[in-house]
Amino acid sequence: MQINSSNSSILGSFRTNVQNTIGQSSQRLSSGLRINSAADDAAGLAISRGLEAQIRSLNQGTRNALDMDSALRTAEGGLSGMLEGLIRIRELALRASNGILTDADRQSIQTEINEHLGQIQNSARDTQFNTMRLLDGSFADMNMASNPDGSGMTISIANTTLESLGIAGFDVTSGNIDLTAIDSALNAVNAARGNIGAVQNRIEFTVQNNQNNAINLEAARSRIADADMAREASRLEQARVLQQYQNFTFNSQLDRMRRNAAFIGIAF
Repeated sequence: MQINSSNSSILGSFRTNVQNTIGQSSQRLSSGLRINSAADDAAGLAISRGLEAQIRSLNQGTRNALDMDSALRTAEGGLSGMLEGLIRIRELALRASNGILTDADRQSIQTEINEHLGQIQNSARDTQFNTMRLLDGSFADMNMASNPDGSGMTISIANTTLESLGIAGFDVTSGNIDLTAIDSALNAVNAARGNIGAVQNRIEFTVQNNQNNAINLEAARSRIADADMAREASRLEQARVLQQYQNFTFNSQLDRMRRNAAFIGIAF
């Protein structure tokens, strides 16, 4: 009597559940995920993937905000240099107002003033970030895509060219000097710096808010999708012990069947 095929069928059925458990736990331990396919938890997979999309969008929004902050820091550096130039121009203009100076003296003073004016204009036209000019009025209504839906603050930086500041062609050689124009330019540049500082504070808050939201969403995603490593390790070890026990039990039963078959003269 031949029962080898029947024995194979019994063995396969006997081990299937335990092998499935071992395979599943091994996969979860190697990937760190409880959900590795839709078959593991279809609803959980959909939710976790949606959360992952939000998390990655928040992280990208944070990077966008930090990039904008870098641009604003660059602009602020340019404005700081302008202020130094304007302060020196005012100092020189006040000096040129002194009645004891000659026309030649005032011309010498004007030469230095022209140098500072040129530096201010260069800063306004050449201060750039990622090839974009920041201080010539062209950096206007720029969207900072800091939110997952692509929205965010709209940021503009004031035009600080000489023409916009009202000091293009500022001249002290006549001796009739009005410091009002320089004071207005100083106020305008100070206001531009103040606006940048206020925006930077808002960006800092945005970054912190995005980071906190991402942390909370990551915790929620982890609870849904990540494997409990200690539980899976214990589950795997239990399955392996059970597999060893099942193999021992089956082999014992197989030996007993062979002995019984031999006793009654059946081919096994």
